[in-house]
Amino acid sequence: MPDDSIYVTDSVRVPRSELDVTSTTSGGPGGQHANRSATRVELRLDITTTSALSAEQRQRVLNRVGAEMRVAAGDERSRTRNLAIAEQRLADRLRDALRVQRPRRTTQPTRGSKERRLNAKRRRSQTKADRRRPRHDE
Repeated sequence: MPDDSIYVTDSVRVPRSELDVTSTTSGGPGGQHANRSATRVELRLDITTTSALSAEQRQRVLNRVGAEMRVAAGDERSRTRNLAIAEQRLADRLRDALRVQRPRRTTQPTRGSKERRLNAKRRRSQTKADRRRPRHDE
């Protein structure tokens, strides 16, 4: 039996049964087909109740995304293709929200960056000095 869940990472798989799927008319190009067919797909995942996340993962996603994650796809004329696109977007956003960001380590400025900064200051100072009136002794 195939696994009926969306693969996000090795440890996170979202069951499709936890997704709230709605379809609406997509608008845009496509003429009468786009106006009459419900091909645009919107997926909603409740982060607070999903079984796909551990407590730590849930807290990280809640801090970055909020209590509900929503994605929509109306790119294609087919509802099936839009559903696949929306599922991929949901997995991508969830993967980004789960990523642990490394803390930034402060480093010393390089010699080159110091020289560039000081040269820029000298050039700016000279530009401003050139705007002043000449002194009597010059």
